[in-house]
Amino acid sequence: MKTTFRVLLGVAICFLAYVLVDSVLTPINFESARESREAAVVKNLVAIRTAQREYTLQHGHYTANLDSLVIFLKEGTKKELSKQGSLTEKQLADKWTDEKVVRAIEKAKKTGNWKEIDAAGISRDFRRDTITTPLIEALYKGEYDINTIDEILYIPYTDGLKYEAEVNDNYTTSQGIHIPLVEVRAHFNTFLGDQDAQELVNLVDAETQLGHYPGLRIGSIDEPNNLAGNWE
Repeated sequence: MKTTFRVLLGVAICFLAYVLVDSVLTPINFESARESREAAVVKNLVAIRTAQREYTLQHGHYTANLDSLVIFLKEGTKKELSKQGSLTEKQLADKWTDEKVVRAIEKAKKTGNWKEIDAAGISRDFRRDTITTPLIEALYKGEYDINTIDEILYIPYTDGLKYEAEVNDNYTTSQGIHIPLVEVRAHFNTFLGDQDAQELVNLVDAETQLGHYPGLRIGSIDEPNNLAGNWE
């Protein structure tokens, strides 16, 4: 009888120890997973924000179709100013501008007279050229290419779920100014759905009670915010 009691007591102690340890580690593990996963989600949202801003520059509005946004990135180009050489403070004070220097150098090349350029101490190699660059290269500077840009469509740590996107093309300020709006989001349930269920419910409930979107997002369809992220 005593032996049985001791065994049961030992089992109970082990079980209570497990429950205690688990109650401590569960929220710690949840927060650790949340931190690393949010970083991956934010990376994509920032890339999407960059694309949406360029899209509205070229088209005058945002798009809720993220597949079309990626096609735009793959097929689009961007004109950029290529610069070689710069002007010193003295040259700027002497009323030299980029445009004036370019005209002066073009004239010098035609006439062979470089006196004005040399006297001002301006490099004969000074150049300002407009070049056309593939859009992905222009916007992301090697972070993505045509083979990897599709990654920004999908919420990390999900089975291929895409970000939700919504536009509002009817927003007008009190001054009568029309401003296109866009919102792109990923709910906590998507990229944290395989984590502890109770911790996830607590997180979603807490954010909802505060009036916050329970997830990560950029932009807003209710008011202009320059595509700010709700983590910023």
